[in-house]
Amino acid sequence: MSPSAPNGSAATRSRKQTEMRLKESIDKLQNSGAKVSISAVAKAAEVTPALIHNTYPDIAERIRGVVGKATRLQRDAKHEALIKEKERNRDLRAEVERLRLEAAKLASINLTLMSKLAVYEALPEGKVVSFTSPTIPSR
Repeated sequence: MSPSAPNGSAATRSRKQTEMRLKESIDKLQNSGAKVSISAVAKAAEVTPALIHNTYPDIAERIRGVVGKATRLQRDAKHEALIKEKERNRDLRAEVERLRLEAAKLASINLTLMSKLAVYEALPEGKVVSFTSPTIPSR
């Protein structure tokens, strides 16, 4: 046993330093808004992903929690956006139906007015006889 490592203190110190670097890497990735994953944390802490999985299962679980939380937040945000868009779509469909009915009503009015106009234009030419004011010859 070497005098510089009584009770394995060098290994313990190295393990604690690595654990500290891993935790700091997680925090840095979260604060920067970068994607947090076991691979990203391993790269930032200059270790392998296998080391995190095999030696630091609590850190791996923390990373999975962060990833899961981010995934849940994204899913919830997308779900809320979907609900809003469905409501907007429903409103737009109702407006389209209202406008279709209004267009049909206006088309009917337009056709009626065009028929009346054709009659009024034909009256002076004598092509149409008016029945509204009959002329009865006086005796």
